[in-house]
Amino acid sequence: MTDEEIRTIVRQVLAARGVAQAPARASADIPHASFVRLQMVVPTEPGSPCIIEPAVTCNNCGYCLSHGH
Repeated sequence: MTDEEIRTIVRQVLAARGVAQAPARASADIPHASFVRLQMVVPTEPGSPCIIEPAVTCNNCGYCLSHGH
């Protein structure tokens, strides 16, 4: 079974269940989730605890903003 045949079957199942499909876009237009930065304020005060590991002070590494990637 080819990739296109699998895509066709998936589209048919989604259509039968009434799921709306997003328009097709070039894969270069869609960033992988690991590259997306969360929109939140990171503690920048010296000595603030890390959001991920509160026993350690925040060193602004960005781990908490980037899904850990």
